[in-house]
Amino acid sequence: MSFAEISKDKSIIDNASKFVDSSFDEAIEKLTGLVKIPGIAWPSFDPGELQRSAEAVKSEFEQLGFFDFVEIRSAPKPDGTQGAPAVLARRAGSSDAPHVLLYAHHDVQPPGDRALWNSEPFEATRVGERLFGRGASDDKAGIITHVYALKALAALEADLRLGVTVFIEGEEEAGSESFLNFLKENQRDLEADLIIVADSGNWSTEVPSLTASLRGVVSQTFTVKTLDHALHSGMYGGPLPDAMTAMVKLLATLTDDAGDVAISGLASDETNGPEVSLEHLREESGLLPGVDRMGTKPVTQQIWGEPAVTIIGFDAPSVAVSSNTALPEITARVSLRLAPSEDPERGLELLKEHLTNHAPFGAEVSFGAHEMGPGYFASKGWASKLGHEILSDVWPRESVDIGVGGSIPFISHFAALFPKAEILVTGVEEPDSRAHSPNESQHLPTLKRAMTAEAALLMHGNKMVRK
Repeated sequence: MSFAEISKDKSIIDNASKFVDSSFDEAIEKLTGLVKIPGIAWPSFDPGELQRSAEAVKSEFEQLGFFDFVEIRSAPKPDGTQGAPAVLARRAGSSDAPHVLLYAHHDVQPPGDRALWNSEPFEATRVGERLFGRGASDDKAGIITHVYALKALAALEADLRLGVTVFIEGEEEAGSESFLNFLKENQRDLEADLIIVADSGNWSTEVPSLTASLRGVVSQTFTVKTLDHALHSGMYGGPLPDAMTAMVKLLATLTDDAGDVAISGLASDETNGPEVSLEHLREESGLLPGVDRMGTKPVTQQIWGEPAVTIIGFDAPSVAVSSNTALPEITARVSLRLAPSEDPERGLELLKEHLTNHAPFGAEVSFGAHEMGPGYFASKGWASKLGHEILSDVWPRESVDIGVGGSIPFISHFAALFPKAEILVTGVEEPDSRAHSPNESQHLPTLKRAMTAEAALLMHGNKMVRK
């Protein structure tokens, strides 16, 4: 649906900012409480904690007294098992006003090696302007952003016309397996004119961003086999190709000597991102002194618009139990990031063709499990225009469009099921948030600005009228 556009109203932004300032200590306390719940949707973790996480999130939205209903719902995965608990809330708005869907997720990544953390992963720890803890940024800060944006809307707007749905997913970090079924089963409650996804990042702590593109992804598990049984590496080493050597040589063909992806036929999409120096990349990523970058294209072009290949798994004997044995077969898993416009099925086939055609010594290559996720290009409408204006007012510097090298496949599901909705991919992260890594943290000034900007955008939307 189209709406009569309105211009940025500075007084709305100022009022939102004052409200968030007055509520921010309380918001940090709420975020601290959510971080303490280790809700992890992976099968090896306690599902009771995931349910406890959903209950805590449900309580936060119930306390607003804003919605017609707040419920915990789930949907089946493709294999028929039930998906993780999600929180769904909806308030019907005026028939001539926009309806906004606010998305975030309450599940988190596993903590990983405790020894790599400077504080307890599930005890939120404040150090200066940062709050450390698993999920502090990805994505429990996104949930808190929605909660306090709605608090501001309810407190500051006497005439509440805006329709609002909140969808807080419970298995995003585990691949969103039940996501599409959840959308289909709850389509009427999720229908919206604008979808705000709070699960991305900003260019820096000073420069806010809207995410305009996401790369797609495929991963493929495969096995290389050269012998029908293991052999003594001394008795037969030399003429007989062991599977380990064949696998290493095959993996090496995935990139050329400069580090560019060597899989023939993959698409690339031109981007116009800011220039990033090697020094900046080194500092941001932790690239060791003396280690050079891969690839020949500009950094943002390479991360946003080019394919990238990473070996993410390798089944082989550890050094501790290794012996003088020529192994008959080896299994590996490769992740291939794709340009936003690339068809994942085509990308997967090109990867499989490359592995088959480049197997050394005539080695046998067989394929196991794979995963696929599409890329995304944002359409731009009234919300992105207004969003950039508000972000630029709230942050120290002007807002920019960015691409993201990672993939959020569910955004394409939103776009497919709700083709008329504009999607704003926003977030509270920035380069040092370290989502998924040890010492994940939320930069608190960034969180405060995100809350202010979302509140101001909702308040502007509350004044809009359908054409």
